[in-house]
Amino acid sequence: MQQSNFRVYGTRWIMLSVYMLMVAVNQLLWITFAPITGDATKYFGVSDLQIGILSMCFMIVYIVVSIPASWIIDKYGIRIGIGIGAVFTGVFGLLRGFAGTDYNLLLLSQIGIAIGQPFILNAITKLAARWFPMKERATATGLGTLAMYLGILAGMTLTPYLIIGSGISGMLYIYGIISIITAAIFLLFIKEGPPTAPCSPDQEERSLVFDGFIQALRTKDFIWLMVIFFIGLGVFNSVTTWIEDILRPRGFSATQAGITGGIMIIGGIIGALIIPLLSDHYKKRTPFMVIALIGATLGLTGITFATSYWLLLTSGMVLGFFLLSAGPIGFQYGAEITYPASEGTSNGMLLLMGQISGIAFIFGMDSLKSSLTGSMTRSLIVLIGLMVLSILMSLRLKESIILTREEDK
Repeated sequence: MQQSNFRVYGTRWIMLSVYMLMVAVNQLLWITFAPITGDATKYFGVSDLQIGILSMCFMIVYIVVSIPASWIIDKYGIRIGIGIGAVFTGVFGLLRGFAGTDYNLLLLSQIGIAIGQPFILNAITKLAARWFPMKERATATGLGTLAMYLGILAGMTLTPYLIIGSGISGMLYIYGIISIITAAIFLLFIKEGPPTAPCSPDQEERSLVFDGFIQALRTKDFIWLMVIFFIGLGVFNSVTTWIEDILRPRGFSATQAGITGGIMIIGGIIGALIIPLLSDHYKKRTPFMVIALIGATLGLTGITFATSYWLLLTSGMVLGFFLLSAGPIGFQYGAEITYPASEGTSNGMLLLMGQISGIAFIFGMDSLKSSLTGSMTRSLIVLIGLMVLSILMSLRLKESIILTREEDK
């Protein structure tokens, strides 16, 4: 197959598939305890906060490890970089299965998996650049991001059913076997790159992470994009974390809250499949980001004020579809406008924004919660205001020059 006189290889889809599998398993291990907080507190004999820390530690560790992980990915390539993440995920995922009721060993295992996370997630756009032509990169990035949502969805839906049949220890053992097998599959199949590049030299990454970091921060549109990701990922992390607390004061059950969270992820999966494809087809990034942010704001408004279940589910679907579909387009746009900075650098910086805001928004929503009714409406209104701000910032973004050049060919 030829693409602008540069050959692309069918094996690129195998590389993307094994990468997606690794991403999905890592995210499954991250979200494991979110849907079973009550059962986990009883099993390990700890507080709700301590169970929450099992997920929160991923955001904290990401802040520390993200830049070193991006440097390793840029310096040594995706096979070694993602391979480190695969080993941490597989080994410590398996170690969780032997934790029993030992909370400290479980926390240590979670931290080990969390160390592996940035090595995996920060490589999404770099893998796309190594294996895919420019016109397919948003699609490849979208599928890589889609794997994150699939992993979260699997963890949210499978975990409660597994503990019914196998208990918490059995569930952790099953996930441990899955994680070590997945890591082995990844290391067996992944290759650094195709025999020949899928694009012209001016579309490949060049700068290493520290040079790229400076280059990115000199790009005004990337600064705007970082703030947009700070808001958007912060909204996603905080709303998914507190979904039960958001809905309980309005009379919705824990089951209805769980289904709403699942619908959000399903909407995101559909959006991550459709919107990046449209972006690649029309060779535009910024219009689709604006549309996604507007749609996400409408969905968040519905979740904030919905009192009927059908409206709640519809709002959850809309929020997930638009908010999560903005991610892969934003990642690819960031990689294009910060050239010659490496894809790993821009990707890592954007994800870092989301981890920082996730922690800030989660604690901020808890502090703004009504002491009388437990209502989180006030904090949700603040989030809506921030989303409107992100829309205004997205209107200032200029289209990618690299993409414009590609369109002119």
